Amino acid sequence: MTNFILVTGGAGYIGSHTCVELINSGYDPIIVDNFSNSERFVVDRIKEITGKQPILLEGDCGNVDWLIKVTKDYKINGCIHFAAYKAVGESAKEPLTYFENNIGSTISILKWMEATGCENLVFSSSCTVYGQPDKLPVTEKSPKKTAESPYGRTKQMCEDIIEDYYKSGKNIKALALRYFNPIGAHPSALIGELPLGVPNNLVPFITQTAAGIREKLIVFGNDYNTEDGTCIRDYIHVVDLAKAHVSAIQYLINKKENLVDYINVGTGTGNSVLDVIKTFEKVNKLQLNYSIGERRPGDVEKVYAEASYINKTLGWKASKSLDEALQDAWRWQKKLIN
Repeated sequence: MTNFILVTGGAGYIGSHTCVELINSGYDPIIVDNFSNSERFVVDRIKEITGKQPILLEGDCGNVDWLIKVTKDYKINGCIHFAAYKAVGESAKEPLTYFENNIGSTISILKWMEATGCENLVFSSSCTVYGQPDKLPVTEKSPKKTAESPYGRTKQMCEDIIEDYYKSGKNIKALALRYFNPIGAHPSALIGELPLGVPNNLVPFITQTAAGIREKLIVFGNDYNTEDGTCIRDYIHVVDLAKAHVSAIQYLINKKENLVDYINVGTGTGNSVLDVIKTFEKVNKLQLNYSIGERRPGDVEKVYAEASYINKTLGWKASKSLDEALQDAWRWQKKLIN
């Protein structure tokens, strides 16, 4: 049995951390990345952390003919498909770009799997598939409601496409991991979240504001129906999330029958935007310049996971705290500016 795992978007934020954990678990990640939202130096940093250079195939996984050609010399045992655009706000402004890229690349991966005989797929999904849930915490049986953004809709549609592919009788074992909110960085501070341009996510905007790169952090609304009026999310350390992917690919490799399943990856705890800001200030002994602004289109009021199913199915549980995640995020930001 070969240990090659194709990782699309493997130089990105979650992808790079997953490559580290794959190598630590004895796998050989093959990174496919076009560097549209990542940096080449990340690949070398993965080697610096693990002592092993991952294979890099530079290009667009949405080009299935190219993908088949460049992977023909490898017997690949599974695919973890990260490559997607992921900014909620941007998706509301550029919906066609998101549909074309996110859905097109998923169809390409399924065609590649059929052509190459690879049967194991871990799909990077999102809690956005639940829309604004009626009940919290969210379980895997919670209904998929109308998505609050085109980004969320692409994740819903990709899940449906994978399920329809499975129902057609194709050989596929697939898990869609529905992430909540990944934050933090590798404790080495060698890899972390590296948005190109203005960050769309809370924590990198916090760290860039603390570093003086951004003048001020704007909190998008404080009139939500929450304790302090700001949105609530389930923030998970990216290293914990990366380890969940390794558990998922191992699970699929060991399974004999075809399947499609959906698994929440979260801590089971919700924190508000102001909670995160205050915790960041406390653990890093800093004061942030922030103010309250208008609500942002596409934002869900509150969502956090019920995480017992992943513990039962994959034997995985989040182990890192919000404090650790925010300390690691700041350590990474300081490394970037030094």
